[in-house]
Amino acid sequence: MCGGDQIVSASSFNPKQYGPAVANLLVPPRVCELGPRRPNHAARAALEKLRPEALFAGPVTDKRMAAACLAGLWLYHDFLDESHALSQEIETPEGAYWHGILHRREPDYSNAKYWFHRVGNHAIFPALCAAAAEAAKATHHDRPAEFLAAQPAWDPFRFVDLCQAVAAGESTSGALCRQVQRREWELLFDYCYRRARGEGAT
Repeated sequence: MCGGDQIVSASSFNPKQYGPAVANLLVPPRVCELGPRRPNHAARAALEKLRPEALFAGPVTDKRMAAACLAGLWLYHDFLDESHALSQEIETPEGAYWHGILHRREPDYSNAKYWFHRVGNHAIFPALCAAAAEAAKATHHDRPAEFLAAQPAWDPFRFVDLCQAVAAGESTSGALCRQVQRREWELLFDYCYRRARGEGAT
């Protein structure tokens, strides 16, 4: 199940590997809500100053991937409008992915599914599928979340449905979903960061 190459393992996600500009925005770690939350205004000034040349320790070879990193960082600090302004201008699967996560959290579930259709079968899905299965097996969850432990491939549409069920009070697996969502953010950010620098999958 969940076959494919791992992009970056959970244990290897270290904010410091992305340089001080990123590390300062990721420490201490945040676990975002499944829905909207009050933006972290303490981070706004640092986010507004971010430019690709400061974000990356070296040349940027893919400006769209660099912009995708910025969209992810704004989303990490719950600035949904600012993240949306960036992601909607990035016409790549990664731009669509950040766009999908944003609408999932907004929440606008049908719109989130539209953007996940545009993502297609993303390279981080196998690693995300494996991480979700591991988390589900180690964490209390109810029947609506059972598929996370056994799905053969990552299904972003079922995860949207699960987040919607949590919001509607039809599932008590909110903590598990937040854990999976955080891992999703880490994998997608790492993927965008490395490709912005011209690196391949690890």
